[in-house]
Amino acid sequence: MKQAAAAVELWFGRILTALVIALFGVLLLLVVWQVFTRLVLNAPSAWTEEAARFTFVWVSFIGIAVVVGQKADVVMDFLVERLPRQLQRGADIVAYLATLAFVLYALVYGGGKQAILAWGQSNPILPVTQGQLYLALPIAGILFSLYIVLHISRTLSPSYSVRSRGHEDPEAASI
Repeated sequence: MKQAAAAVELWFGRILTALVIALFGVLLLLVVWQVFTRLVLNAPSAWTEEAARFTFVWVSFIGIAVVVGQKADVVMDFLVERLPRQLQRGADIVAYLATLAFVLYALVYGGGKQAILAWGQSNPILPVTQGQLYLALPIAGILFSLYIVLHISRTLSPSYSVRSRGHEDPEAASI
């Protein structure tokens, strides 16, 4: 069961990573086309700026979900790593629960509400509604929540490992 869950998580992470890479490629093409039409053709394309803006939002939110899933997000653990194992575990749980509460309220609830409110609002440039574009918020919130719940379950498991102070760069730490 544990191996199946790990395989699903790995597969899901790879799909999200591929999605971020594809969206970043689209973003790059949109920006290059915008620059080309503006500087070479002297006739800027109106839709590419708007499409690039929303693609950037989607890339950012899905990319942050990937980073959260890999536990590669920014963490300030210089105090927590000095605590005993059980207190580290408790501090991690409190941090995860606080993050989960914020994500559920701000992104899932607030973002979902915003998407619903703007669902019928047409975009003057793109062939989608504003609500469809705002779906990045609740979708990213759900992804964050899934990964945070996974992190909480790992923190509660017997295989929880403590942080050590040996991962610092001595030269950077002395500054």
